[in-house]
Amino acid sequence: MPATGDGRAPGATGSPGAQGGARPGHAQDRSAPAAPAHGCAPDRAPAPGQHPARPPERRADRRSDRPTRATAPIPHPRSKAAGQAPTTGPAAPPATAPLKLLVIEDDATDAQLLKAAVADSGAPIEIHWTRGLDQAFALLAPTSSGSRRSRSRGGDPGRGGDFSCVLLDLAAPADLPHPSDSSDGLEGLHELLRRAPHTAVVVLTDAAGAELGAAAVAAGAQDFLIKNETDGPLLARALRYAVERKRADESQRRLVEAELRGQENARLQRHLLPTPLLDGANLSFTRRYRPGRRRALLGGDFYDAVRTDDGTVHVVIGDVCGHGPDEAALGVALRIAWRTLVFAGLTGETLLTTLQHVLEHERRSDEIFATLCMLVIEPADAGTPGAVERARLYLAGHPPPLLLGQDHTPIGLPSEHAGPALGLLPCDDGQAVWPSHTFELRRGWRLLLYTDGLIEGRIGAGSRRLGQDGLAELIGDHQSAGLTRGRLVDSAIAEVEELNGGALTDDVAVLLLERNPAQLILG
Repeated sequence: MPATGDGRAPGATGSPGAQGGARPGHAQDRSAPAAPAHGCAPDRAPAPGQHPARPPERRADRRSDRPTRATAPIPHPRSKAAGQAPTTGPAAPPATAPLKLLVIEDDATDAQLLKAAVADSGAPIEIHWTRGLDQAFALLAPTSSGSRRSRSRGGDPGRGGDFSCVLLDLAAPADLPHPSDSSDGLEGLHELLRRAPHTAVVVLTDAAGAELGAAAVAAGAQDFLIKNETDGPLLARALRYAVERKRADESQRRLVEAELRGQENARLQRHLLPTPLLDGANLSFTRRYRPGRRRALLGGDFYDAVRTDDGTVHVVIGDVCGHGPDEAALGVALRIAWRTLVFAGLTGETLLTTLQHVLEHERRSDEIFATLCMLVIEPADAGTPGAVERARLYLAGHPPPLLLGQDHTPIGLPSEHAGPALGLLPCDDGQAVWPSHTFELRRGWRLLLYTDGLIEGRIGAGSRRLGQDGLAELIGDHQSAGLTRGRLVDSAIAEVEELNGGALTDDVAVLLLERNPAQLILG
């Protein structure tokens, strides 16, 4: 479009809405199309030489005289209008939705030239014109049926507010209610980006304002155009590219936000895993934790180990039924409550009864329960030669630990004294009790504690499960191969997954405790 001395182009008269007539001082250009007399209505420009489209003929009518043959049924449902004959062959490509463009231009002449340029391009662009930002913000306001997703995808041309792109003339007055003290010529653009953050923006400037256009792109616009250097095809191409760039920017922004949320959740879940407090216990402590949920770091299984001032070591491992984030949160609550109760001096059935009360108050439904295995290892009498350590075992619906001997023959601890899982039976009336089983720990003892996810894996393609006996045999084989501590646990989990034919679907937690006369080793 040719430019005048002030950077504006001569053209025809036109007005948006009720503000009719061109401003004084502008000559008319009869080659430009006349503006509509109604307010802000869409003006869809047809391509040159385009004729009104006729409704397409139905394939069924064109092929009615051809013989038909039976075809295989469609494997997925298809809806057909009543009375419509089925068609064969490739479906017609869907029509391209017009790009919905909002032009913010206070000069009616330039607005008409923009419409003429769009008509010359032949591109399916639906133009809405406003003189200033106030009218534009009213159209850009999201409707009740609109959504962020629809705006980011270009929107529905039939709904107000779903514009694909905004074309802003930087020379148009901003008319902001609270103008900024620092004027850089981009006040209107800044307000537009704030009001319509998910809409592509292209700015118009004259030849003398090319640097201002570049500054607008740096401020957030997708592109800038110079008036006297822009024709119809260039305008249409710039608008399409701007919409695609905005769409790509939105996708990249959402991807970065998702990555940041994932990193934050990972840090949160990682810090929710316990740090055993075993200073001075002279124990080797190896733990492995694998949630059943995909891309999760925390599941419903929980564990902890602490040493109190009297030298007693308390160990717990448990499993909340279920695999979701609610179960993971409940497992964390139970673990923290258990550690607090231990340091408060509670142990045995008193601790488990209080822990069940915590579970009953924190669970989201009465069907939620948790299994638990708790060990209380008392130190040997240092003044008695040959004294051995003793341990008390409490089971609440949980599989018993394995005692790994020096002869590479794991022994499953008895489970005859096991009580019900926490949350299954009321404990105030004495229905839920958890008696202890006391046993000795000889020199060089090792204990393997685990959740049921490790023994519920399948063996081959059948329905047979690994079970406690299968795990004991598997651990014995790996012990005979000379594996210890972390290598023993890792190789055992790897073989269980191999027997299962893939990753285990349930949460898995494994603890290996070993009396170590040297310094504490965590693995």
